[in-house]
Parts: sequence; C-alpha cells; structure tokens
Amino acid sequence: MSSPSSRPPALCERHPAVPPERLIAEMVPPPRFDAVRFDTYIPDPAQPSQAEAVKTLQEFSARIGAGEGKARRRFWRKAPRAAGRDGVYLDGGFGVGKTHLLASLWHAAPAPKAFGTFVELTNLVGALGFQQTVRALSGHKLLCIDEFELDDPGDTVLVSTLLGRLVEAGVKLAATSNTLPDKLGEGRFAAQDFLREIQALAAHFDVIRIDGEDYRHRGLPEPPEPYPTPVVEEAAARTPGATLDHFPALLDHLARLHPSRYGALLDGVEAVFLTDVTTVEDQSTALRLVVLADRLYDRDIPVVASGVSFDRLFTPEMLRGGYRKKYFRAISRLTSLAREGTRFGLPA
Repeated sequence: MSSPSSRPPALCERHPAVPPERLIAEMVPPPRFDAVRFDTYIPDPAQPSQAEAVKTLQEFSARIGAGEGKARRRFWRKAPRAAGRDGVYLDGGFGVGKTHLLASLWHAAPAPKAFGTFVELTNLVGALGFQQTVRALSGHKLLCIDEFELDDPGDTVLVSTLLGRLVEAGVKLAATSNTLPDKLGEGRFAAQDFLREIQALAAHFDVIRIDGEDYRHRGLPEPPEPYPTPVVEEAAARTPGATLDHFPALLDHLARLHPSRYGALLDGVEAVFLTDVTTVEDQSTALRLVVLADRLYDRDIPVVASGVSFDRLFTPEMLRGGYRKKYFRAISRLTSLAREGTRFGLPA
C-alpha cells in the first residue's frame, strides 16, 4: 500500500470556480472528438441507417454553410421534410456514434457555433440567466446539444422557450438523444401536462434514426474485474497526473459541487483511481454520477477501481426506471474507460 507521502491528490480536495466566460468558451466538442469528421465515421454495412445519417448531416451542414436560416421563423411553424426544418435530431441507442456525428457536423459548419451537452446548456442558463444566454447564443449559426433529455418540468419550459428564441434568431439546431423528441420526459414527470412544450420542441427537428450495437463493446474483451484496493492505491501512486478517491467520499463531494464545475474538477487529471465503489441507491446521487461519467468520457480519462463492477453501479430498480437510459450510458462509458485503465500495468 502507498505511504501517506506518496498518496496522489484526491478529487475531493478540489473546489474549482468556473466563471461564466469559461462556460461560453468551452462550448466546443470535448477533446475526445477533436479530430472526428464525417469521413472518420465508419458505418456498419449491416446498418444502412448509419450511412444515410452521414449523408443527411452533410446536406444539413451544406445548408448552414449556404446561409439558410437567417430569416426569422415562427416557433410553431411546421415545415415539410423536403424543405428541412430548423434542426436535426439523432435518435439511437448507446454507442452507435451519435456524438461522433454531432461533433463532425460542428466541425463542418461555419462559425460562430456552439457545442454542449443538455446539462451544460441548462447550467449555462443557470450561470448567465435566460436573457444573457439568448444574447450569447443568438448570433450563432449552429447549436449542437448532446444527450438531449428532459428531466423535470422546469427543464421542459426553459428549453422549449430558449430554443424557440434561438430558432427565431436564425440559429440551426442539432441534437442527440436516446429518446424520440415527442417522448421526452416520459417516466420522469407528468409529461402530459407539458405536451404543448414537448410538441413545440419536436416540431423543430427532423429525426434521423441511427441503428446499431454499442461500438464500445463491439468485438472488445470483457471489462476488467475490479481490483483489490491495495492494487488500486499502488497503481495510483506510480501514475503521473492520477487522483485517488474513496468512492463514498467522492459522492459526498459531488453533492456539494454544482455539476457545471465537474469538468473543471478534472483539469489536468490523467487518470482517476477509486476505492470501494458501491452500488448507488439514491437517485440524486446517481444522476450526479452520470454527469461525472460524461465529463470523464469527454476527456478520455481512464478509470481504475476497487469494489463492485461498473455494471452494478445502479440498483435494478433504477435500471428499470425513467432515467434508465442515462444509467446505461454511464455504465457503457465507464466500462470503456475501465478498459483503458489496464494501460497502467494492471491485468486486463
């Protein structure tokens, strides 16, 4: 076991402050997707929808480049599909390359443009206020929203109004999700009470369905089993840029930190080591862990852990509930990062 003097720093010791200006400046694809382009996406020949999605997005990008969308449009106007709507909505399961394609669209589109997850967008409104967010984004040609989902009534009204204002300003939209736009919010709150807002959101988008299996597990070895705690601690001590945290303490720390700061929490971190990972039974805690998993995956930070395996992070009830798609995405991404953790001299 590592000595106290050699123990790596902990994420729990970090208390980052994130000014609003940084939130705007960081609305770009995460480092993992810096180099992706349409021609680096390899469609599965057994899934024709993947090649069709690439073609449709390239055409959408060309329309943005041609300056379409500058005229103000009424939020509730329904355009025929042939003419193209104000946005595209990539619907599909986990690991079919939706974020790869969304980032490729962002890279292909002319500036100014913005890219962020749904959580980051709502956090931006929380940091700047609604009107300032509208002003900050309304001059953009494109807004890409990854992992689009509605978790509560407040988000539904907020995002419906925000996107309506941006569309009226001529901003094109692109989003990814595991849920069709007219099914957003199901299982989370009384979605029927907000049907008008949900239908208004759906009216913005042409839906592009992308079928396929999770590439993160396609033809890859099984994820490594959790390691004994002394092995995790020793590996962390010899890994430059590593952090080492007791998992329950990290969950407590996340509860005291706004999710908009989770990215900054990982600044300069090369690997995350966790001890005593346990199944999370509280929904709020679980959702915070999902956000952390997304930020880790964005930055391609390997994870090495002791305790339960990542497929046991969430209770069976959670995996059957309204947030199940978020939880399965987190499991998929953490499993991928756990495979990368074997690079530190640990057994696969």
